[in-house]
Amino acid sequence: MRSKKMEGTSAPSLRRDPYEVLCVSRDSSDQEIKTAYRKLALKYHPDKNANNPEASELFKEVAYSYSILSDPEKRRQYDTAGFEAVEDSMDMEIDLSNLGTVNTMFAALFSKLGVPIKTTISANVLEEALNGTVTVRPLPIGTSVSGKVDKQCAHFFGVTINDEQAECGIVVRVTSTAQSKFKLLYFEHDINGGYGLALQEDSEKTGKVTSAGMYFLHFQVYRMDSTVNALAIAKDPESAFFKRLEGLQPCEVSELKSGTHIFAVYGDNFFKTATYTIEALCAKSYEDTTEKLKDIESQILRKRNELRQFETEYRKALARFQEVTNRYTQEKQSVDELLKQRDSIHATFTVTRPPSGISNLSNGSSSKVPGETESPTEDGNSDGKDKSGKKKWFNLNLMGSDKKLG
Repeated sequence: MRSKKMEGTSAPSLRRDPYEVLCVSRDSSDQEIKTAYRKLALKYHPDKNANNPEASELFKEVAYSYSILSDPEKRRQYDTAGFEAVEDSMDMEIDLSNLGTVNTMFAALFSKLGVPIKTTISANVLEEALNGTVTVRPLPIGTSVSGKVDKQCAHFFGVTINDEQAECGIVVRVTSTAQSKFKLLYFEHDINGGYGLALQEDSEKTGKVTSAGMYFLHFQVYRMDSTVNALAIAKDPESAFFKRLEGLQPCEVSELKSGTHIFAVYGDNFFKTATYTIEALCAKSYEDTTEKLKDIESQILRKRNELRQFETEYRKALARFQEVTNRYTQEKQSVDELLKQRDSIHATFTVTRPPSGISNLSNGSSSKVPGETESPTEDGNSDGKDKSGKKKWFNLNLMGSDKKLG
């Protein structure tokens, strides 16, 4: 089961061959690569090199190289085509491993805003584990333990399983109702008698709690890496939906053998202790649940493939839609402008009323406003004062009729 590896994996600006960085050969085994990484990560760890910027850069380079060579698929891609084959799949991260007071405040703010923040595990914790000087508390299968762990400190637990439990598989989960930020770690026994960090899961907010889990179920189990979606939103908000299922990453399947296995809860809060509850379960009691998990993840994988195809169709349709809407806007503007010009031309067909006493005719005759007539009187005057001399229209009509009749 592969989880997020120990440290941040931000790609350095000048990249060297990962094999060269870790001082291993191309045919080195996974264990040899892991051992080399542990040694170099401790050597250049920011906790031990606070005043050495060069060591900090080397630490990032070592972590970046290990993130490639520890992943079988990425290692194969790199061996085949170099960095170009893997750079698209590498997570961009903000490395705040050596935090001062001001940076810590900014980190806490960014974390609340959803920006993926990668933090390293304290060098003291890693060294104490390798030296075997940590206190390991028993965590029997089917039980849970609650506690509070200080920031940059870890509580270690030993989970002992028998052959039957190893065959059925086990699950180790950590939850925090206080929504504390923490890491769930799994350590392998080192040849020197200590423990070396092998797997890591960062807590994720799920509903009203934060949680992290490791599932050793003898079939491919997946974890949801929210970093992928957060980066997709930052780059292209429209692609966030299509990248949402890309965060489903395969975990490295580890068939745990009978014996005692070491897990730890690491306090990853910036300002306060992390409250948690850790529990170890045998999958035998959850056969229906494991089958549902297997089924739902296979459905999600199918849906992810469907979305990849649909995204292509969507992008084409979106481009066509954009083209059509752009033309619509242009055509609308064109029509509006033509109608505006037409109305302007129509407005020129008008007669403007001239000022009083001024003629607008070339022969000097006085102008009359259309629609106005002078009412004639009996003496030909048009002053309109003698209203008694005006003839009614109905009287004229009647007189005319009488003449015709006579």
